[in-house]
Amino acid sequence: MVNLVVALRSSMCIIVKSAGLVPQTVETEPGTKVNFWLPKNSIETSGGKSAKPAVLLIHGFAGDGVMTWAFQARSLSKIYSVYIPDLLFFGGSYTDKPDRSPEFQAECLVKAMCILGVDRFVPVGFSYGGVVAFKIAELYGNMVKALVVTGAPPIMTDSNVNRFGLSSMSDVLLPKTVKGLEFLLSVSLNKRIWLPSWSFKDYLKTMFTNRKEMTELLEALIIKNDTVTIPSFPQRIHLLWGENDLFFSVEFAKDLQTKLGEMTSVESIKNGGHLVQLDRPFVYNKLLNKFLASVH
Repeated sequence: MVNLVVALRSSMCIIVKSAGLVPQTVETEPGTKVNFWLPKNSIETSGGKSAKPAVLLIHGFAGDGVMTWAFQARSLSKIYSVYIPDLLFFGGSYTDKPDRSPEFQAECLVKAMCILGVDRFVPVGFSYGGVVAFKIAELYGNMVKALVVTGAPPIMTDSNVNRFGLSSMSDVLLPKTVKGLEFLLSVSLNKRIWLPSWSFKDYLKTMFTNRKEMTELLEALIIKNDTVTIPSFPQRIHLLWGENDLFFSVEFAKDLQTKLGEMTSVESIKNGGHLVQLDRPFVYNKLLNKFLASVH
């Protein structure tokens, strides 16, 4: 029987290829490799430079780059140089280093972008990728033109974890059973989808291959102190949210906007859940393009 998830991912790759992107592996240091989808012409031109502004799309925990951002790649690539990485331990990206922190993920992406000849870009981060995007803006602010985040705070604390009555974040984001995966999708998507149970088994087998390392990533993500201070960001920040996000509500996003200050704006998308870019891709793309146009 055909693995439905492998077939779906292949379809997503075709969409991304049609946007003019090609796969490439970047070795940021010995033992650390990051897989990318990036503009074909950035490889063909001298030094990887492109006349188009660069956008870095950073995925969340339940999928890799193409599974998360395929519908955005097609829309953005007409005007922007789109870079879609797989974070470490997703989609074949790997490190032999012990560091599992969001800071290290941010460091690896920035090193890769520098190797690719990109020294200025807009990170667009979703969920876990949003935390990484905030870290890039915090630690490498001179490279960040502006920042777009969907469904994520700058810092993940204990209070963000137990909202579903489970003992740890990995119970939600790293399901081991069909029932657990069904629950994850039910709280991530605004509309419930029906799929045969064998397709969920395919997903568990295909998308969670580095379970040990992924668990370590989640453990390094959570800060056990609710009194931590949110960093100050000089860049424009746009919070693009699903109105029905069950992980981080619109009220959470508005409160975050207040804490981040006057350089931050927020927009919510009706009938969009946590995975709003998949729930409402056309609306999401329209609003994302609108913000990026205002930046450039």
